[in-house]
Amino acid sequence: MVHRHAGGAARTALTVLGALVLTGPPAAAAAAVEPPVPSSAQTLGSVRPSSAVLHALRRDLGLTSAQAQARLVNEAEAGTRAGRLQNALGKHFAGAWVHGTTSAALTVATTHAADAPAIKAAGAQAKVVSHTLQDLQAARTKLDAVAVGKSLDTPVRYVDVRTNQVTVQATSAAAADRLVAAAGIDRRLVNVKVSADRPRTLFDVRGGDAYYIDDKARCSVGFSVTKGEQQGFASAGHCGKADAKTSGFNKVAQGTFEASVFPRQDMSWVAVNSQWTATPAVKGEGDANVQVTGSVQALVGAAICRSGSTTGWHCGTIEQHGTSVSYAEGEVDGVTRTTVCAEPGDSGGSFVSGTQAQGVTSGGTGDCKKGGITFHQPINPVLSTYGLTLKTATGQSGTPAPEDDRATGWTAGQVYETGTRVTYDGVSYQCLQTHQAQGVWQPRLTPALWQRL
Repeated sequence: MVHRHAGGAARTALTVLGALVLTGPPAAAAAAVEPPVPSSAQTLGSVRPSSAVLHALRRDLGLTSAQAQARLVNEAEAGTRAGRLQNALGKHFAGAWVHGTTSAALTVATTHAADAPAIKAAGAQAKVVSHTLQDLQAARTKLDAVAVGKSLDTPVRYVDVRTNQVTVQATSAAAADRLVAAAGIDRRLVNVKVSADRPRTLFDVRGGDAYYIDDKARCSVGFSVTKGEQQGFASAGHCGKADAKTSGFNKVAQGTFEASVFPRQDMSWVAVNSQWTATPAVKGEGDANVQVTGSVQALVGAAICRSGSTTGWHCGTIEQHGTSVSYAEGEVDGVTRTTVCAEPGDSGGSFVSGTQAQGVTSGGTGDCKKGGITFHQPINPVLSTYGLTLKTATGQSGTPAPEDDRATGWTAGQVYETGTRVTYDGVSYQCLQTHQAQGVWQPRLTPALWQRL
């Protein structure tokens, strides 16, 4: 990130402030001084990553400590720039991703060649492609509709923004061709990846800790949440049905599944009893705690780490968002595909980028000896669907959310998607990165998340 000196602007500000001090009361001078706004990396907690995150990034991505720290900062800053460009490009936008050892490069794709200068001016590389993100998502939706109930030979379908195609992972090219023909979409939109792998759900309250369902199965805690005064945690839907009973890692009675969806989605939440306290921690390397400070969705290409009760703490990168997967139990839509390994019993466990919660482990292929692909159910839809508030290390401090009519459409606890517009203090803002709002993340104080219009 380039830091530019603004000596002229600073001298002007000092002159104006001096005039106020001479001609007006001290209170007026104080009111004219705006507090410095935090950078994207500061907002997302990337400037001081935990030792557990750094260690795993060194081990799993082959980075030095300096490279790991630089990567987390670059990814935080890139997310804000990508959000601004997505909002500016509108229907021409075709995706964004980071790349390079330290994610120093951001590429933004567009279907309109005239957008390239603006993309480059914003510090990103421009890639002109044929298909918009909306077109590719529509094609994947058609594939999903045909795949329901009969797609174990074409178990994974996703939009790959880097290739500007919809990828179909299939056990054979013929199986993929049959799916594409049945969906009635242009074959040129589709890239076929032949693989014998078939994702399976990973059966077998700190994020990553074990919990047991009706004394029969084991899964992993995702993230601590609250709903009003009730404490609990989010996990995978395939781990248990509504009203199923849970016990904790120590086999002590823990709680009850309040809601669960699987297939179609893979989400659930468990309400815990008074013996358990929700914390913002995820179990990291060597049993150290990684503190969660929010749920800002990371870009494709970003580093991501997973905690689970079978294999512990492992890292990789985000491959694609919005993936559709066919398990033997049924279809699941909207999961994120990653290069992180996982094994049975890791299901429901935490996925974290830096200090930002990303999702709960759904399923995958491979293992942590040879490597694999794992899918996670994004956490923000879980929070939104069930009206949950993520437990965060900073969520209970700082400036509280407004209690009056100053904000219209912005509320702490609400999940906002990129592009959403709100009004705060009479000023309009547009969301730059999908996240659950916190009291300390008011739009005027977080340019990493909100763009003033």
